[in-house]
Amino acid sequence: MPTLSVVLITRNEEANLADCLASLEGIAQQIVVVDTSSTDKTLEIAQKYGALISTPADWPGFGPQKNRALDLATGDWVLSLDADERLSPALRSEILTAMHHPAQIDCFAIPRLSWYCGRFIRHSGWNPDFVDRLFKRGTARFSNDLVHERLLPNGEVAKLQNPMLHFSFMNFSQVLQKIDRYSTASAEQAFAQGKTSTPLKAVLHGFWSFFRTYCVRLGFLDGAQGLALAISNGQGTYYRYMKLWQLHQQAK
Repeated sequence: MPTLSVVLITRNEEANLADCLASLEGIAQQIVVVDTSSTDKTLEIAQKYGALISTPADWPGFGPQKNRALDLATGDWVLSLDADERLSPALRSEILTAMHHPAQIDCFAIPRLSWYCGRFIRHSGWNPDFVDRLFKRGTARFSNDLVHERLLPNGEVAKLQNPMLHFSFMNFSQVLQKIDRYSTASAEQAFAQGKTSTPLKAVLHGFWSFFRTYCVRLGFLDGAQGLALAISNGQGTYYRYMKLWQLHQQAK
């Protein structure tokens, strides 16, 4: 009987973590939580669900932090989750079946259905959104990216059918906070890679991000939330390029 370790990284996730961990009932033999300086009840919730908890003092970025969690996993298989994600009963059953898959498949991508300020988004480039999350331990690592990290599997990736629910943005305050955090991290990563920017480039990339989300990727079919999502994508892109430009100005 193959065993499953579920790995998460957290910071002040008391609003999400209990629902996430409750959705793992019946499939997880081990839960690993690597936490960064939470000041709310995140660790208390993790303890309630019997998680193995690690609290390193530094923050190395999303990819390296997830690799820290992966290094603590002991199951035959590993499922990587974020605290704002949930497994449905159908997905739990499909994961158990996948771990007994007779073919030589070491990694499975899970479709993700994401919530944005009042509705699940079914267009806008958000759906279908397959993410590599379930894999045999030892066959994959996370990229070392500070942000927008990804799993790097060694072999073939198959797709599961039942979606994982992703409650990514409950309100627009969360949207604005994430735009600020992610645009800063993305700009720092681009700066370290030697990339450059200008205010004009920021405007053009920001406009293209809005247009692609709302028109090319049919965001208008997602109603008011689709328009808001397109605007926030444009904003995030604009600020990422402006912050990159500012980093170069400060370095001169």
